[in-house]
Amino acid sequence: MSPPPTIETRLFLSGTFTLPHSPSTFPLFNPATGEHVADVHEAGLEDVDKAVKAAKEAQPAWGKLSGAERASRLEKLASLLERDGEKIGQLDAISMGRPVSGQLALDIPVSSSKLRFDASLAHSLVGQSSFLSGDGTLNMVWHQPYGVTAAVLPFNVPTIMWVSKVGPAVAAGNAIIVKSSEKSPLGALHLASLTIEAGFPPGIIQVISGRGDTGRFLAEHMEIRKISFTGSTRTGRLIAQAAAKSNLKAVALELGGKSPTIIFEDADLNLAVPATAFSISWNSGQICMANSRLYVHTSIYPSFLSRFKSAFSTYKHGDPLSLSTTMGPQADDVQGKAVLGFIERGRKEGGKVEMGGERVGTEGYFIQPTIFTDVSEDADLNKNEVFGPVVGGYRVIHQFEDEEDVVRKANDSEFGLYAAVFTQDIDRAIRISKALEAGTVAINTSSPAGASEIPFGGFKSSGIGREGGLDSLKRWTEEKSVVLKYKA
Repeated sequence: MSPPPTIETRLFLSGTFTLPHSPSTFPLFNPATGEHVADVHEAGLEDVDKAVKAAKEAQPAWGKLSGAERASRLEKLASLLERDGEKIGQLDAISMGRPVSGQLALDIPVSSSKLRFDASLAHSLVGQSSFLSGDGTLNMVWHQPYGVTAAVLPFNVPTIMWVSKVGPAVAAGNAIIVKSSEKSPLGALHLASLTIEAGFPPGIIQVISGRGDTGRFLAEHMEIRKISFTGSTRTGRLIAQAAAKSNLKAVALELGGKSPTIIFEDADLNLAVPATAFSISWNSGQICMANSRLYVHTSIYPSFLSRFKSAFSTYKHGDPLSLSTTMGPQADDVQGKAVLGFIERGRKEGGKVEMGGERVGTEGYFIQPTIFTDVSEDADLNKNEVFGPVVGGYRVIHQFEDEEDVVRKANDSEFGLYAAVFTQDIDRAIRISKALEAGTVAINTSSPAGASEIPFGGFKSSGIGREGGLDSLKRWTEEKSVVLKYKA
């Protein structure tokens, strides 16, 4: 499979691709080969101002449309995304290394489904009313769009993240300015081109590229009323600080994770082994909810470890454009060096490499699926997010015997995004799920398992607020209370 012959790298402002106000670009390299792909145009403050101006002009009319009219555009966009799924997959493959095979199997269908789900919610964005005060007063709660909003995307699953922000924002009546990650800007720009074909007015969905300063301009802007960010906890703090210091805009943050999985003695290993192997290998481990800490009951530890090694070893590196590739490289040399640094520190801290632990080849940053055991509780490998195909920590794959002790260890982290438990005891499944400090708990499955109708977000340093779910659109609106006095 060859990459697209033409690649768009300009900013998408007010319905057209345009060059930035001040010429500025950043280079993009294919993470599988190191070859130069393109020089991508970077938005400056003047470009952000221009995008905000266009959004302010377009949003009032968009907000006045019926839910059905907004939904029809989202439905059309979902169909166009499916039509161009292969091209979008190719663009993301040469940007950050996500295999096209995985995108066609998961990212594209999940993304189109999310858009259709948000379209369905646009028909039912209703408020409340009551006469409960009993004094000739009608009390009402309205949901009104913020107006101009923004989103800053991570690099790892660009298409899913794009629709997760754009879908509910515009379905609720907002205009949105999207900043893609500098590591994966190309697919986002192609999605932008589809919005006009889908019938969105110019200015409702705009897409810009850039590095850290571009995101800061959005977070600081006085006329943007909400910003949604998915990415590292460090950057999330900076965005929250910038938002607070400017106009106190609403902030939604979905941040890092160090997700635990607990596998009890009665677990069905035919479920647990493939689910946990897929979770940490999916997208080369570059996923915030990957189950990077495994706790396995002593009685089944030898069997689980043997079967896990076998399943983990089936993921094969290769050209992300090839449909036979199941594991791509790390997104760039910075990410690759970071993962190798974690592995090296794991060794120095006394960890035992049960499997992998090395870079594959010299082109790109392909890293072997890696398992650590005998890692101390306070080790860097155990405490911090690796964002690579590495399972390690707490002598992980760690053995346990006591339920209370393993829950304590699972919760001993600043992160709380996702957790999983494998058991056939329903009482224990519910009990453990209540005790785990995580925004999502999976039972007898593991990440990336989820559903559009349930919210997603984290406890503790894994974020603020939730996105998705049946209240997805309401999260992109402000609540207004209205008190109406009438003659009884």
